Order: sequence, then structure tokens, then C-alpha cells
Amino acid sequence: MPAARFFLAFIYLILSSARLSAQGAYLPPDKPRLVIGIIVEQLKFDQLERFRDKLAEDGIKKLINEGTYFKNASYEYMLTQSAPGHATISTGAEPSFHGITPDNWYLPLKNEQIYCTKDIDVNPVGGSFESGLNSPVNLQASTFSDELKVASNKQSKVFGIGLKDNSAILSTGHSADAVYWFDNTTGTWMTSSYYLKSLPAWVNDFNAMKLSQSYLDGSWTLLRPAKDYSECLPDSNNFEKGLNGQSTFPYDLKKIRTKFSAGIKSDYSLLRETPFGNSLTTRLAIRLIEEEKLGKDDVTDYLSICYSATDYIGHRFGPSSVEMGDAILRLDDEIKKLLNYVLDSIGKKNVLIYFTSAHGISEIPAVLQSSKIPAGYFKQNQALQLLRSYLNAVYGEGNWIKGYSERQIFLNRALIEDARIPLEDVQKKVARFLVQFTGVAAAYPYSAFEANDFGNGNLKKIINSFNPQRSGDVIVALNPGWVEKDEDFVTNHNSPYEYDTHVPLIWYGWTVNRSTVNRKVNMTDIAPTLSSLCKVPYPNACTGEPMIELFR
Repeated sequence: MPAARFFLAFIYLILSSARLSAQGAYLPPDKPRLVIGIIVEQLKFDQLERFRDKLAEDGIKKLINEGTYFKNASYEYMLTQSAPGHATISTGAEPSFHGITPDNWYLPLKNEQIYCTKDIDVNPVGGSFESGLNSPVNLQASTFSDELKVASNKQSKVFGIGLKDNSAILSTGHSADAVYWFDNTTGTWMTSSYYLKSLPAWVNDFNAMKLSQSYLDGSWTLLRPAKDYSECLPDSNNFEKGLNGQSTFPYDLKKIRTKFSAGIKSDYSLLRETPFGNSLTTRLAIRLIEEEKLGKDDVTDYLSICYSATDYIGHRFGPSSVEMGDAILRLDDEIKKLLNYVLDSIGKKNVLIYFTSAHGISEIPAVLQSSKIPAGYFKQNQALQLLRSYLNAVYGEGNWIKGYSERQIFLNRALIEDARIPLEDVQKKVARFLVQFTGVAAAYPYSAFEANDFGNGNLKKIINSFNPQRSGDVIVALNPGWVEKDEDFVTNHNSPYEYDTHVPLIWYGWTVNRSTVNRKVNMTDIAPTLSSLCKVPYPNACTGEPMIELFR
């Protein structure tokens, strides 16, 4: 009997050890080894829901079904553009705090337009000159990955990639090891001397594959049978701008590129206007994770992956087009490839992923009008011309307006001061004049935002986009469904309305539970959530709060 009991106890110990070992294999580490931010430009919440049943089981649907899906995530500011979106996600602050109010702003003292990441003090690395003059110099706050870098004593690896320079740069911040963006002139990935003195050998090898040329030598055809696009407008319609006048499938990219680039062979900008720009981004992301050995030790690394092709496609074809539908389905395929690689090489328990969008987009005004819904185009150039005439009639001949940018009027303050006219009086007159135009919901003078709290309505969203050093003297708000007139695009995003602010937000991996959350969350909540999960300080201008559902 003692021998039998000893044998049974021995077997029990072996089985218990095996069970504990098995459990240990599935227990996540104390902190994720790799955080991946997947940020899509121009993806409304309802667009993802519209195609949800068509998504692959192991692509975006896997994130939804196995992760925590926040169905009511929104930006709480007016100027919903790409750069402010990426900066808001990374800093956890509103544009009024992080300083990236629109993509571009006007600088009256220099009488010039400032691009959000333009930096003339750096040099291009690996690409053309103009494309390389970029850095996070204009971002006024720290980001999650900046804090991660400092907290780990610079042991954390931080990278960002994206077709657009501003998306890749602003989604990472000031302390990244490297940020790579696409150069239209060379068709390759590049960076600036802010990050590196030269491109790593693996990036040069990747560029040498000339994938951009391969994509543009092919065709853009439908990924799925035509019946899978039943939620879209007919492929042939009169609403779309198209590519060089063509707005129906299939697209012979080699032929279109010749016209699109005006015969210039060293122009790869067409790639951005197709889903293959996203394909190129995925291939670089996978190569970067492999070459830089991200997520391979106990120190948390960070990678932001910015998919921008949907932004260009949406502007030219609209959010309900077959082209946009195909771009979303092809994006799903890219997410599937990325997920398969990451889960196989790093493991679900070691990686934390968040999937979201930098902004939404308005429906094409003509599409809304065809359904008898109020909509239209605000002709800003015509409005400016009439405004100048009005000011000349009131104050006498003079260049009273210095510039117009992103729905903001910049007045000639030096001239107004010399004429001894109270600046506030001119601002108010301009605002009152502009509200007379069809499509304008309101116009607000600078003085209205200096010492006011507007609660939580659209006025609050406008003040969240207001920065004294970078905002105009008068800010114009359009009616719902109205967009600024642009000869190159059929629609745009840049409003405080639902279609521009409401975006999908999904968390997946590491300790994330399977859940759906319907409460309203601000996109400023992403950075403090990441900071809390990774046990690092909040970004220094952070106004958001951690999403409590991820801590249960």
C-alpha cells in the first residue's frame, strides 16, 4: 500500500506540474512585449459595420470577435483632418494642447503656409529633398511612445511607418528610433536626419525590390465578385472624380500613370490613390518587425502602422463607391496578413493591438442631394473675393486679409493696427458677413475663444481645435453635409459632425477580453489607456482617461 500511495502521489505531481506548465505557456507577461497601433485614414464607423459580414474571419473580424470593440469612439474637435487625428491618438490631448490644429496653418508674420511636420533644419535620408524635410518639430506635447522610451531608459524600440509623412511622424512622436514614409519621386521608403544618418541596410534592400513599380505596372480589379459590393453605389455613376476621368473598374494603372503623372516617369504618387499603397505598407511593417526584432524581449516595443490609401480613394470616389468598398475589403486582407505574421512570430499573449481611424468623411454632397437631403459645396474662393470687397467698402482700400486656410480667416493685423481700428471689431464684422453665405452654419471671431467654456456641444469642439499661435481670426463652421469646394476631390472631412468624428476602435491581444462597449469615449483616451496598461507616465499634455473596460 505505501508503494502504491507513493506511486499515485508521484503521478499526481507529474500531472500537476504539466498542468501548471501548460497554464504558464498561456499566461500573458506582466506587460505586452509589443504594442501595435493600426491607424486607418478615412474610415467611418458605419463603413466598417456595412462590410462586417463580408470581412474575413481572420482579419478585422478576428479583432472584433476576440477583442474589445468600442462602438462609440469619437474625436471631440472641429478640424477633423489626418494630422490632428494622429497627434490626438498619440498624445491623449486635444489639438488646442498638442498644437497640431489642422494639417496646414497660416503664419501671418512670415506670410506663408506651414505644413504640420515641415522642418527645414533636417536633411532627407534615402529619398528626394522636399519629401525629406520633416520631423515632429511642431508637435508641442509628448506621446505615449515618448513616455515609453523614457520610462525604459531608451531600451524600448519605437518605430512608425505610413505613406504620409505626417501620419507616420505624429503617431510616434519625438523619441522614435526611426520613422519611414513613402517618397512620390523615388517610389521608395525614406526618413530624415532627425532620426537617422542613413537608411539601414534592410530598408535599402526592401527599396531595391522596386515593389512600387511592380504594383503600378499592374491593374486594379475587383477583389470579390460584383455581388459583394451591393452596399455600394453603382460602379458607373456621375458623382465620382475618378483617376484621370476614369471611374469604373478595371483600372489599367500603367496606362493611367502616364496621364496621372503627365508623362514623368519618376512620379509614383498614383500608388497612394490605390489599395496597393496599403499593400506596400503591410510588407514594410512585417519586414520591420522581423529585422528590428520587435517584441523579442521583456521590454515593451511600439510600432505604429498608418494605412493612408483609403484617404485618397475616399476623396476621389466618395465613401459609398465600389472603389472604397474594394479598398476596405483589400485592407481587411492586409490586416489578415499582418495578424497571421504577428501571432505566429510573437504570439497573441505578447502583443497588444489597437485598430482605429484618424477621421471619417462626408458623403458626396451630390449623393445626398439625390436623396433630397440638404447638402452642398461652400465656394470659399468666391466668399473670400466678396469679403475683400466688403472690407474695402467699410475700411477703405487695403489688403485686409492675409490668408485663408482650413476654414479660417487670417487678417492683416499690422494694417489694422496702423489704421487704429480695434481688431475685435474687424473680426466680428468678418464673422457677421460670412454667416450670410449659403452652407455656413456659423462664423466665430478669435475673441469668442479667449475666455469661454462652451460645455460639450459643437462650440466645445471648435475651441478644442483652437490654438492662439496657429488659429485664424475667424473660424467658419459649415452646415451638415456641406464641404469646401475642391477641384481635385468630390468630398472631404473637416467638421465636428458624426460622419467625420465617429470612428471604429478595437483592442486585441495580451490581456484584452472579448467584449463590446457602447458608452461614448473620446479618442484622447487611447494614450492614457496605453500608459496605464504598460505602466508608464501619461503623455505630458494628456487630457484623456483610461478605458476602464480593459482593466477588468
